[in-house]
Amino acid sequence: MDADDPDEFDINDTPEKRALRARLMELREEHRALDSAIAALQEKTSGDMLQIARLKRSKLVLRDQIQWIEDRLTPDIIA
Repeated sequence: MDADDPDEFDINDTPEKRALRARLMELREEHRALDSAIAALQEKTSGDMLQIARLKRSKLVLRDQIQWIEDRLTPDIIA
């Protein structure tokens, strides 16, 4: 039984969690795309600093959304 196996039955799996995981994958892909766009603009000697700043701000917003979803998907551990 592998915990990472998507075909494995999980009693705690709900439609909400599946939707959150799907959205999480989308956000991570957007985050990677922004990272690539920022790197490409920074490589140019005449990179538009305002555009780079906007992309970085968007990337931070995505990071916050990713963190929020990860927190929702991570079970609370009572110590």
